[in-house]
Amino acid sequence: MNYLSFSSMSLFIIIIIFFFVSLVLQGFAIPKEAQTKVVEFSFHGTPAQLRHGDVVIAAITSCTNTSNPSVMLGAALVAKKACELGLEVKPWIKTSLAPGSGVVTKYLQNSGLQKYLNQLGFNIVGYGCTTCIGNSGDIDEAVAAAITENDIVAAAVLSGNRNFEGRVHPLTRANYLASPPLVVAYALAGTVNIDFETEPIGVGKDGKKIHLRDIWPSNEEVAQVVQTNVLPDMFKATYQAITQGNPMWNQLSVPSGTLYAWDPKSTYIHDPPYFKSMTMYPPGAHGVKGAYCLLNFGDSITTDHISPAGSIHKDSPAARYLMEHGVGRRDFNSYGSRRGNDEIMARGTFANIRLVNKLLNGEVGPKTIHIPTGEKLSVFDAAMRYKSEGHDTIILAGAEYGSGSSRDWAAKGPMLLGVKAVIAKSFERIHRSNLVGMGIVPLCFKAGEDADTLGLTGHERYTIDLPSSVSEIRPGQDVTVVTDSGKSFTCIIRFDTEVELVYFDHGGILQYVIRNLIKAKQ
Repeated sequence: MNYLSFSSMSLFIIIIIFFFVSLVLQGFAIPKEAQTKVVEFSFHGTPAQLRHGDVVIAAITSCTNTSNPSVMLGAALVAKKACELGLEVKPWIKTSLAPGSGVVTKYLQNSGLQKYLNQLGFNIVGYGCTTCIGNSGDIDEAVAAAITENDIVAAAVLSGNRNFEGRVHPLTRANYLASPPLVVAYALAGTVNIDFETEPIGVGKDGKKIHLRDIWPSNEEVAQVVQTNVLPDMFKATYQAITQGNPMWNQLSVPSGTLYAWDPKSTYIHDPPYFKSMTMYPPGAHGVKGAYCLLNFGDSITTDHISPAGSIHKDSPAARYLMEHGVGRRDFNSYGSRRGNDEIMARGTFANIRLVNKLLNGEVGPKTIHIPTGEKLSVFDAAMRYKSEGHDTIILAGAEYGSGSSRDWAAKGPMLLGVKAVIAKSFERIHRSNLVGMGIVPLCFKAGEDADTLGLTGHERYTIDLPSSVSEIRPGQDVTVVTDSGKSFTCIIRFDTEVELVYFDHGGILQYVIRNLIKAKQ
């Protein structure tokens, strides 16, 4: 078949996506009788339908492969063939194209193929992080209502490199990664619940069924359009212009002082509290006494669960903060764009809408229980109440805590919330190191043990005794955790190197660096 020759990787992705899609309805615990449900709704006066697995976002994003001319022009050729056969993308599917380089725009326009992508809705929306990091923007209100009111498992297909829960969009529970040509294909199909090998992708203008193989370009077609349209001068002109900036950038007023001039009115950049009350002498090692459990997690809590980078929910503590500072909802932007403001990022810590906290008995969302009162609060509000009461907090977790993309705020955020230790079955390597860098103690349960096997509910108070001097702590040594329920258990302290012990002695890597810089100046 024609589409087999274009890219064996694309075929592999088709197989993988279809395999996982076959498990989607089971994975989201949709009863068998509800799996074929059809939701009728009105899209700007036009009758429309939505089913489980239907695509509502299709994005060719700036990360991963959008600077690869073969797949970008391959996607454009798929669009061209589809347009010529009369195929269309449903108007409620949010389509976008964010190239990884301005060069992409040049060769798409030079080839005359951009117009076909535009015809299918894949207009260029910008350059940089878009849908992959949650910057997809709102879904049409009618579509959003159809999803939420009927508990539809809607899908997003994107050519990015991350599809963690709640990252792409709050309303797309099924998120799949695919090459740019396949993003176009799934947008045309309108669903991820399709077998491209046997099922048609749509019906052409002559009434005939069109399959993926009918619009998939050959290797020769792709090579020919790449050779004639991807030219060296395009790269030279684009990259030379980078150093010149643009009028808006060049007209920015730049302070002349040697110190950064903090703007107290800014909701984007805020003076962080890391060095407030810092002395020249390291505080030394510290244990944890009578700490409450802020959150009790299972396995595979990602850095996106801990510190989401996407949209700021209208009912979140971060949204409340922004509105109190005169920012309207339309201008909330994303956590990723506001990562220079610790006030917002602290409020965004554990704000992922797909968070599953065992303290909530199965309820999904960024909430927790304030143990002393039993009150259900946002994670941020609960953390601030613990801090105001003078209580430390810890986190219980399963395996692979902190997996996913490395993100400094996934460690800085918990530190600002007052988290002193994380007790998990295992940690992702970089995240464990980041926790140490922020002065948080990482502890691992012994092999074969976890919170469940030890009978821990998260309603206990936890004391972790550590020597007052790091010289008495060895990397990987056993420590005892005692609870107020009478249970105690042994964990492995995950300071893995002597250098990490030095960071811990200083209260974190930031304080360590500052103290050494000051000493060097003396």
